Amino acid sequence: MKKKDNQIKLGDALKELMETYQLGVKMNEVRLYEAWDKVLGPTIANHTVSKQLIDGRLIIRLDSAALRNELAFAKSKLIKSLNDELGIVLVKEIMFA
Repeated sequence: MKKKDNQIKLGDALKELMETYQLGVKMNEVRLYEAWDKVLGPTIANHTVSKQLIDGRLIIRLDSAALRNELAFAKSKLIKSLNDELGIVLVKEIMFA
């Protein structure tokens, strides 16, 4: 059977759509936010006010100064755990606010 010129596979169309609208970046960002909650657990997730990723820098806002101080000591371990959970190097630095 002959294939028409305007037909493409669904997977190829979705891949092209994701590249065109840069949806892969946003999906990785959402996966990172979910990984934060999973890696750090529900207690820390409940104290996390906001999460934002800007150019490889993860900015975390917490509602507890004591927790912010404790997590600051474990930055490198957190970066490794989050990147391992994602399977890609997405986080290069973590900042706590």
